[in-house]
Amino acid sequence: MHDRTAHLAGNLVTVDLDLEREFETRLVESSTLAFRVAYGVLRHREDAEDVAQEALVKAYRGFRDLRDRDRFRAWLVRMTWRLAIDRRRNDRRREVRDRSVDGLRDLPSTAAQGFRPAIVDDLEARERAGRLWAAIDALPEKLRVTIVLANIEEHDIGEVARLLDLPEGTVKSRLFLARQRLKELLQ
Repeated sequence: MHDRTAHLAGNLVTVDLDLEREFETRLVESSTLAFRVAYGVLRHREDAEDVAQEALVKAYRGFRDLRDRDRFRAWLVRMTWRLAIDRRRNDRRREVRDRSVDGLRDLPSTAAQGFRPAIVDDLEARERAGRLWAAIDALPEKLRVTIVLANIEEHDIGEVARLLDLPEGTVKSRLFLARQRLKELLQ
């Protein structure tokens, strides 16, 4: 009886080691992807690193239950995206609570009056980027993730399709719709 138990335990250890090796291999291939997806949503390096790390920990914990391991990258992208969206929502709630209402609203007009032109240009560029990201944030999630992966992260359509587990035609359609909505929102 003890021999059989030891044999079964040995098989479990081998299976666990194989799973860990496979996870490590996939992790090496995908760790920067998790950061890039998180950064595309959060646009803040430290927060993106935290979210990517959290996604990788969740991936490690759930890897054993993943049915199709060939879709690991797509699964990791979706998980990272959701975690980053959650982080951004929490940060915004905290900001609204903590921020004074009048604090930063007057900054561009004050800057235009008393600062050097380079600073004004920088403020205008930040304002344009802020408007663009606000428009991207206003998109439905399925359009938002597609536009971020394709246009911000510069993945080609085929890779976006693989990451999101969608047909290429659907990715193209979502990119078209996202660009149309962005154009409407920014006019």
